[in-house]
Amino acid sequence: MRGVRAQIACFMAALALAGCMQTGSQVAMDPRSDLDAMAYGQPSYYPSPTADSGGAISALRANFTGFPGNAYAAATPAAYAAAPAAVTHDAPYHLDAGDKLRVVVFGQEGLTNTYAIDAGGAITMPLIGAVAARGKTPAGLAADISARLRNGYIREPSVAVEIESYRPFFILGEVAAPGQYPYVPNMSVESAVAIAGGFSPRAKRDSVTLTHSASRTIVPLGTSISPGDTILVGERWF
Repeated sequence: MRGVRAQIACFMAALALAGCMQTGSQVAMDPRSDLDAMAYGQPSYYPSPTADSGGAISALRANFTGFPGNAYAAATPAAYAAAPAAVTHDAPYHLDAGDKLRVVVFGQEGLTNTYAIDAGGAITMPLIGAVAARGKTPAGLAADISARLRNGYIREPSVAVEIESYRPFFILGEVAAPGQYPYVPNMSVESAVAIAGGFSPRAKRDSVTLTHSASRTIVPLGTSISPGDTILVGERWF
């Protein structure tokens, strides 16, 4: 009788031990809930669920599965699209009527002076008379003056031309004080509006037209301007 009881006790202990080992293995294989798997993705070594428990989690899984995985990534760049870059004018500066120049002829005090470009686009100097300046760069004008002086006046002239003051810019439309103003290097449309007293109450601030040389464009306020440019601030109707 004692032998039979001992065998039964051993058998029951073996069953309990086997149950504990099975429970531990099941916990180790399922460390994530359904919500974690849907949110972060389910690695290939996790077992797939064999039964659907139904309810809210089941409905959430169905909605999540139907949503394209890359839809948010595709939409994000559109939401943060870069603003248009401000237009700048990086071409060499070309002279025109209204510019005031400092012309230095080394060793020739009678020729070194300040000259304004007249309405005809020329400067007038002693000895050589009128020299066309419109459309030329300062370096190009210096070369022309040297060539003229070398032609029977000075054997080896050395000439430098620098801009003493620029021709004005113009601002029209819906600003407090439209008109012409002296140009200052590195000016933008916004600073030009400030010089003209700021926007009027009816100004359409997103409709500012810049005329530069032969081009006319609607530009952002950070756009650089050049001497002789014309800025037109539009009017809003409501």
